[in-house]
Amino acid sequence: MSQHLRMLREGGLVVSRAEGTRRIYRIDPEGVGALRTWLEGVWSAALTDFQKTAEATAPGFDPRDDAEPT
Repeated sequence: MSQHLRMLREGGLVVSRAEGTRRIYRIDPEGVGALRTWLEGVWSAALTDFQKTAEATAPGFDPRDDAEPT
């Protein structure tokens, strides 16, 4: 467990403070915010790449054509 917490601390996702003989960890909002921004970029790029591949694989396909009438 301590190795996991150390890696999170080194990655900037948590901060720790000594309290007696224990260390108290808490999430670092700044580090988690940076991770979220990075993940959103990766996810956005993956979805864009998927859309391009799908459109290139099935030219002329329009998913709205398969929708059931409402």
